[in-house]
Amino acid sequence: MIVVDDLGWTDVGYNDHTGVFQTPNIDALATKGINFTNAYAGAANCAPSRAVLMSGQYSPRHGVYTVSPSARGNEKTRKLIPEPNIDILADEIITMAEMFKSAGYTTGSFGKWHLGEDARTQGFDHNVAGHMKGHPKSYFSPYNMPFLADGPGGEYLPNRITSELLSWISEVKEQPFFAYVPYYTVHTPIQAIESVKQKYLSHPRIRNSRHATYAAMVELMDINIGRIMRSLTEQKLLDNTLVIFTSDNGGIRSIAYQDPLRGGKGSYYEGGTRVPLIVSWPQKIVAKTDSTPVINADFYPSLAQIIGADVSKQVLDGVDITHLWFEQKGFNQEPLAERSLFWHFPIYLHAYNPKADQSRDPLFRTRPGTTMRKGKWKLHHYFEDNKYELYDLENDLGEHVNLVEYLPNVVSSLAKELDTWRKEVNAPVPTQKNPKYDAKFTAELTAIRLLKESKK
Repeated sequence: MIVVDDLGWTDVGYNDHTGVFQTPNIDALATKGINFTNAYAGAANCAPSRAVLMSGQYSPRHGVYTVSPSARGNEKTRKLIPEPNIDILADEIITMAEMFKSAGYTTGSFGKWHLGEDARTQGFDHNVAGHMKGHPKSYFSPYNMPFLADGPGGEYLPNRITSELLSWISEVKEQPFFAYVPYYTVHTPIQAIESVKQKYLSHPRIRNSRHATYAAMVELMDINIGRIMRSLTEQKLLDNTLVIFTSDNGGIRSIAYQDPLRGGKGSYYEGGTRVPLIVSWPQKIVAKTDSTPVINADFYPSLAQIIGADVSKQVLDGVDITHLWFEQKGFNQEPLAERSLFWHFPIYLHAYNPKADQSRDPLFRTRPGTTMRKGKWKLHHYFEDNKYELYDLENDLGEHVNLVEYLPNVVSSLAKELDTWRKEVNAPVPTQKNPKYDAKFTAELTAIRLLKESKK
């Protein structure tokens, strides 16, 4: 299971409309497996998405909503007191890794963990570079990182993590194994091997040096995906290995535009939560494109179904979607009933770049609220002003036209379902007003930020 950090939906070759991103290995994987075009992360930023993935539960059940603190941005610009945040998955939650161990698998984590101090305390037998922090100080050795010895000077972190993974697989390949590969790349700091960066600087669609470096990071990540796939082939493991490729949330819009999607990391518009997803298993999965809306909470029950793990003691919000993966007998063939997907974020995330973020307001990527998707409908509910936004994703993928005023019956039905869901999962809704909120200061700061950005 490969989970790239901050890789946007449009930042892979097969989704890229600009011709910037070169990902031949990922593109090849997409042609051989299932390309899910409506796949979602469990949250719009790192820690909560990974918590959803590893628990199979929506955020209100485990309390991981963001990377602490939950009160981001200037305190005078926040109308509400946000809910407190939890940084570590509670011990009573059976992680996906623990689920695999219960079925006789050996488990290894290679890269970012972000849900505790050591992935080995939460179900992994082997941990390379996984700790509490969300990004490296540098992608070049010396890394000064827990659970990873420094390599030769200038060694590149994704290359090293891949080498550690392939070495481990060669040692455990005679037994069932679960390899979790949450690369730190392409998270900040934006750093790449200089020779790869140089070839992007002359590309007509590259905006600046940072964009070129980011494109190089994506290519270097893709090269390591190729190393993994070649090694599985050479060790004659590919035909008996399920490979999942995805991202933990949308890309940072100020680094790489997510058009046609609105917003990016930290936003609950599509650019913040929609992610690439490929599921591949030669001889068992038929190559195709699937538009079914799915979410990373679905991995837990789906993988449990495949390996025959007992998950009866774990409350799961995701559902078994293996019937979308497999067509042969022996796997779940029950069709997936229409369902809604939910995202709850009773917190604040400050803006990256007011000019580029495409957020609801220039000071925050998101203010407290909840969103849901049901069929083609996407409903946003924001708590500060109790306002709703409704979008028809089938005809307005970019969430440009708010239909709230025109379809009150649709809004009413979805809002009722949304409220019922919040009550079912005990989702906290902040109501306490922030006494330090200053409307005049907020307006003045907004103008300053927008004018400052407009000069760039």
